[in-house]
Amino acid sequence: MTQPRPLLSRRNRLHIAQFLVLTLVLFLGLPERPASAGANLIANPGLESLAADGFPVCWEQSGWGANGHTFAVSTDAHSGARSMSVTLTTAGQGDRKAMMLEDTSCAPNVTPGHQYDLSAWYKTTTANTVMTVFRHDVAQGWVYWTDLANLPVATGWTKQTVRTPQIPANTDQIVWGITIYGNGTLKTDDYTMVDATQTVPDESCSAGDKCVKGAWQVMPFQSSVRAVHAVVLRNGNVLLIAGSGNDPAAFAAKTFTSAVYKPGTGQFTAVPTPEDLFCSGHVQLKDGRVLVMGGNKDYPAADGSHGYKGLKNSYVFDPANNTYTRVNDMTAGSWYPSATALGNGDVISLGGLGEDSHGMVATQYFDESENRWLGIGEANQTWNFWGLYPSMILMQDGRLFYTGSHVFGNGTPGTGSSIYDYGANTITPVPGLRKKDERDQSMSVLLPPAQDQKVLTMGGGNIETNPDAHRLTDLIDLKQASPAYTAGPAIPQGTLTGGVPQTGDQGKMYVSAVLLPDGKVFETGGALHNRADPVYEASMYDPATNTFTPGMATDPVPRGYHSSAFLLPDGRVMAVGDNPGNGTFDMRVSVYSPPYLFKGARPQITGMAGTNWAYGSSNRITVDSPVLKAELIRPAAVTHSSDPNQRFVDLPMTVDGNAIDLNLTSNPNLAPPGWYMLFVVGTNGVPSVAKWVKVG
Repeated sequence: MTQPRPLLSRRNRLHIAQFLVLTLVLFLGLPERPASAGANLIANPGLESLAADGFPVCWEQSGWGANGHTFAVSTDAHSGARSMSVTLTTAGQGDRKAMMLEDTSCAPNVTPGHQYDLSAWYKTTTANTVMTVFRHDVAQGWVYWTDLANLPVATGWTKQTVRTPQIPANTDQIVWGITIYGNGTLKTDDYTMVDATQTVPDESCSAGDKCVKGAWQVMPFQSSVRAVHAVVLRNGNVLLIAGSGNDPAAFAAKTFTSAVYKPGTGQFTAVPTPEDLFCSGHVQLKDGRVLVMGGNKDYPAADGSHGYKGLKNSYVFDPANNTYTRVNDMTAGSWYPSATALGNGDVISLGGLGEDSHGMVATQYFDESENRWLGIGEANQTWNFWGLYPSMILMQDGRLFYTGSHVFGNGTPGTGSSIYDYGANTITPVPGLRKKDERDQSMSVLLPPAQDQKVLTMGGGNIETNPDAHRLTDLIDLKQASPAYTAGPAIPQGTLTGGVPQTGDQGKMYVSAVLLPDGKVFETGGALHNRADPVYEASMYDPATNTFTPGMATDPVPRGYHSSAFLLPDGRVMAVGDNPGNGTFDMRVSVYSPPYLFKGARPQITGMAGTNWAYGSSNRITVDSPVLKAELIRPAAVTHSSDPNQRFVDLPMTVDGNAIDLNLTSNPNLAPPGWYMLFVVGTNGVPSVAKWVKVG
C-alpha cells in the first residue's frame, strides 16, 4: 500500500496473529452473534473482470520494502477462470499483497462500531501469510489498521473466514487482502465481506435500519470557512464560498474567504477571495469553470438609510488552479441573483438587489463564447422584478420556468409562478401554486429524469410575517400545452429542539432536496421559522410513485438559514452550514450515506470510449456486472435552498454483454453543455462512483 508500516519480526508477527486468531475464534463461538447472510460488499470478488493493465478490476499489486517478487493472474482458480498469484523469491524487508484498491469506487463502505466477516479462498506454500486490513479515516485518509489472522500452509484451496474488530470511529471504508512476507507462492480467489453485526429477514442487506434509513456521519473536523455557498467541481472537490460570511466585522476588515474541500482526504485549501462574494450567484460553465456573479457591496446602514447593496463584480473560478479571475462587470449590482445555464452554454441572471438596495429589474446575460456580460442594450429586457434568488429552471424548449421559489418575503405579483421566454420577451403566468407568498426558502427541483419535464416545489415560509413554515408540495408537468401546478403529497413531519414533535400543518423552510443516482430525491434540513426552530426530519421522494418515504436518518446538526445539501460523486450527500438569528454559524460538516450504500458491492465502470460526448451520440462503456440504468447528474451549485441547474438526464442503454452503449439526448436544453457525473446503477440498486463526462 502507499502507507508503509513498521516491520515486525516474523516471530512477533506470528505471535500477534496467533493471539488474534485465538481471540477471533473464541469470539466466533459466541452464540449471540449469528452468522451474517447479508450481501457481499466486494466488487469483482471472483477476480473475473480484468482492467486495462490485465490485473483484476478493483485490485492492485501492492506491498512495500526491498524484495524479489512477481504478480500474476493464474488460471488455477477456486471457481471461474482466474485467481491472483503472488510469489516472493527473496523475502528481504517488507511484504507483497494483492490488495483491493484504495479507491472510493472499489473499497467497501463500512459503519463505525460494526464488525464484518471477511472470507477468501487461498493456497500458500509458506506460513508467512497473513490477512491485512487498511481503513479510510475521514480526516487522515488511508491508514494501516491491523493484521487479522495468520494463514497456515495449504496445498489445496482452503477457505479462511475472520471477523474484524469493531470498525473504529471516523472510518467510512476499508480494504483488505492477503499478505505474503516469506519466500513462497500465494494464490487467492473468491473474496467475500458481509456485515456480521445485524441480520435482517431480507438477507439482501445486513446493516439493520441503515438498509432503510441510511446513516449520517458528522465529520471529526469543521469547515474552514462559513459555507454559505457550495459548488461541486469537475474534479470532485467542493468549492465553499463565504465572502464575509454574513459577518459585518469581517466585511469591515475586508476578510473575504473561500476554500476548496477534498472529500477524499478531509482537507481544506484556502482560496484568496477578491471581493465579498457573500450571497452571490454561481453556475458551472461548459468548460468546468465556475461563473460567480455579484455579491455584497455593503451591509445595511445603522441609520436605516439603505439596506444590503448588490455588487456588480463578476469572477470565474478555475478548479485547475483554485483561482478567481475577474471578468467584466454585470450591468447592474446583484445581491441574491439567479443563475441559469442555457442550452447554448450562455448564462442568464435575474432578480436580486441592486446597488441602490432596491429590486434589480435588468435581465443580465453572460455570453460564454465571448467570456463577458452583454451590455444593458445587448440583452433582451422585460424590466420585470423576479424577487431574490428566483428559481429559474431551463425547459426543454429553451424557455425558463419560474417555479415560485425565492428568498425573503412575498412572491412576485399574480400567480407567483410563470414561464419566461427570453427570445420573445414574454412572461406567461402559471396557475396552481399554493401559498405563493409563503415560498420563501422553499426548494424546487426538476425531477428525474429531465426528459419528463416535471418540477416539484416543496415547503417554504415568509420571513416578513414569520408564520409557521408549511408542508405543501406542488407538482407541475411542463410538457403540457398549458402547464399548471397540482397539489403534491405533504412533506413528512419531524421534531423540533428537544424532540418535540411537529403538529398540525407545521413544515419547514430552508429545505434541501438532492437528486440521487437511483432516481429518488432526498429531502433534508430546514426550520420552522426564520433563522429559528430547526426541524429534524428527512424523507425520500420517489418521482415514479409521487410519494414520500418518511423516517430517513436525520442529520444531527441543525440545518436552517445558510445551509446546503448536495450530491458527491461517490453517491453520498454532504451538508454544511446553519446561521441562526444570534449570528453564530455552525461549522460542522455532515455526510449522509443513502440506504443503497449498505446493499452490496458497487458496479464498476471498467472502460469508456471517451469523455467528450456530442449531442445525439452513442457512447460505449464497459461494466463488470449487469446494470439497471445509467444517467448523467449535473454537479451542484447551491445556496439558500436554490439550485435551478440541478438535473438528472436519463441515458437509454443498448446492452451487449458487459459493453453498453449510452445514448445522449440530441436536445441541449435537456442537458446544457458542461461536465456531468456519469453513474450506472447495478441490479442490486447500488450506484457506481461517478465518472466525469463533458457534454457538448
